[in-house]
Amino acid sequence: MKMKQTAPRVDPRRPWVRSPGGLKRIVLGEDGGLRDAPPASAAKLRPLRSAGPFDGRLLVVAHAERGQLDEAAREAIAAAALLAGPREEVLAVLFGMEGCADAELAELALDRVLTPADPGFAPEAKLALLRRLWRREQPRHVLFADRGEDADLGRRFACRERLSVLTDVVEIAADGVRRRRPGAGFSVHPRAQALLLARGVADVRLPFVGRGLRQACAPEAAAERVRDLGGVASPASQLALEEADLILAAGNGVSDVPAFLRLAESMGAAVGASRVAVDDGRFRRDQQVGATGRSVQASAYLALGISGAVQHLQGIKACRHVIAVNLDAAAPMVKRADLSVIDDCQSFIQALQALLELENKEVGP
Repeated sequence: MKMKQTAPRVDPRRPWVRSPGGLKRIVLGEDGGLRDAPPASAAKLRPLRSAGPFDGRLLVVAHAERGQLDEAAREAIAAAALLAGPREEVLAVLFGMEGCADAELAELALDRVLTPADPGFAPEAKLALLRRLWRREQPRHVLFADRGEDADLGRRFACRERLSVLTDVVEIAADGVRRRRPGAGFSVHPRAQALLLARGVADVRLPFVGRGLRQACAPEAAAERVRDLGGVASPASQLALEEADLILAAGNGVSDVPAFLRLAESMGAAVGASRVAVDDGRFRRDQQVGATGRSVQASAYLALGISGAVQHLQGIKACRHVIAVNLDAAAPMVKRADLSVIDDCQSFIQALQALLELENKEVGP
């Protein structure tokens, strides 16, 4: 009987080389190469942007929310790191980041960081700190994210110090700064001293790190013209999903919608839903989360009975913590979640509702 000829087996452990694209290639006839892959930690190491000495600097100012910087603030920091020359230091004032680890500051490509406690809406105290820092350090530019409290402080600071300023900056190039014009189109200007950056101006995935040196800093004492009376929380049902900090989302695994809505009200959570639950008519179209619905960035996102389609996962990629409740332990949402509960959604809703009611009784009115 004639044996069928088969292709010779390739030894998977034979020497190999890495291609420019990072793929492992076995080169026939080559004896040299690597037999063992490099350790995973080696691939993650990034070089230091600059070790100094520094004779100049760029300043970036940002506010943290619950000890975390949002994407707009990270983009402003990345823009400062990309603009800085080899002899320029990236200096940052990060309000509300006093509990941040030094390693995280280095990962942001920051060289020196001041982390004063955030006094809330206290523009005069913050302006006093920034003015003192501006005159002492004399940075080439100061950068802010053009949104929220950063935008407000940036405009106040530029006016108080009489700096040249550009807002809605979408690109910083060698020939100048491109900004979005009101109405339509863009305009090109020379670089100003103060730059307020629109979203998408820089990629936060930097190829280098900074020194991450923290410098002690206390808020300045200043007489405020406005007295902050605190914030009043709006009912979660009235919040847009993009603004909600806590979202309770339902998928096809939630059958008792009234119980789900009662739980959301008890938790003070905004209500989201998967596309399947919306298509079934159980939830409104403006409550749909995902690439074809709303993209959210809540601190906590509780997904009940949501399998986790790709479009839905795209809509929650900016969420800080994701908790999944599902009977399927292999569901994509369970793999994405920071914490998973493998259980029936109805049982989970009843148990959590009972726990909240018990806690409210113990706390009292």
